[in-house]
Amino acid sequence: MGKAPNVVLIGFAFFSIYVIWGSTYLLNKIAVEELPSFMLASIRFVTASVLIFILCKLLKIDISISVRRFKNTVIAGFLFLTLGNGVVVWALKYVDSGFAALVVAAQPLVVLILMRVLQGKKIKPMSIIGVILGIIGIYVLVSQKQIMTKENAFFGMFLIFIAMLSWSYGSLFVGRVDLPKNYFVNTGYQMLTGGIMLFFVSVLFGESWVSPIDWSFRVQLAMLLLIVFGSIVAFTAFNYLLKVVSPEKVATSTYVNPIIALFVGWYFLKEEITTQSIIAAGILLTGVFFINTNKKFVLFSRFSGRLSTKDEE
Repeated sequence: MGKAPNVVLIGFAFFSIYVIWGSTYLLNKIAVEELPSFMLASIRFVTASVLIFILCKLLKIDISISVRRFKNTVIAGFLFLTLGNGVVVWALKYVDSGFAALVVAAQPLVVLILMRVLQGKKIKPMSIIGVILGIIGIYVLVSQKQIMTKENAFFGMFLIFIAMLSWSYGSLFVGRVDLPKNYFVNTGYQMLTGGIMLFFVSVLFGESWVSPIDWSFRVQLAMLLLIVFGSIVAFTAFNYLLKVVSPEKVATSTYVNPIIALFVGWYFLKEEITTQSIIAAGILLTGVFFINTNKKFVLFSRFSGRLSTKDEE
């Protein structure tokens, strides 16, 4: 019998992918106002990977890796970071950070559909209700004229959808393939390979590279927080959760992230929060409730069934 997962560690990991990742939309938005998108993401992940490997060395953690595991980390790094994160950063040039996070909240729908199509897994009724609520919330969000009439807003949405699809498939991929058992090592290799691929994308797009010395203090601080917390802490937590809980549960972070992103975007960047956006956020959170409380509803259904039986008697 395997060892039971650490409840406290799982709780901290969920806090990381909920709150810390929710704040990275703000940090990326700040940085992308001065820096090219793929250059920004490449520097962030390569730097984070180097720091992770230094930490592994200090902790005497073996970072050797088999060819098969290395190939799998390359694929995961591409799906999560090169395509998944890099394209979202690109999209932030055209949409507000809170809006981007809310659009990404449709990810659980994509995860469930992919699980059904690729794995043949049956979708639970309560999860379906939760995803439907998520779709309604997205519709309420994007139907706002003051948001969608902005220049290149639809292009930004398209980019986010591509990134969301890549991230969703990546979530299923890492759950079934052989990867480094140590989560720091796993994260380090994904960030190193994903960051290197982002470098080549940056060169391909002809981006102009800017020395960190020439960045404003605001951008330097944002990048530091992205590297330490957004990359090392949160991404390691994400990889850990994909191994100990179901992918659709991990995907619920995309419901909570928008709430955090909306608040910090409003507070620090003065991004507009409309009544319609608040309603959309509320609907999305309700979707989280339905996805995460299947057992309670089963118990309630059984209890209701017993009452009905007694009434019939």
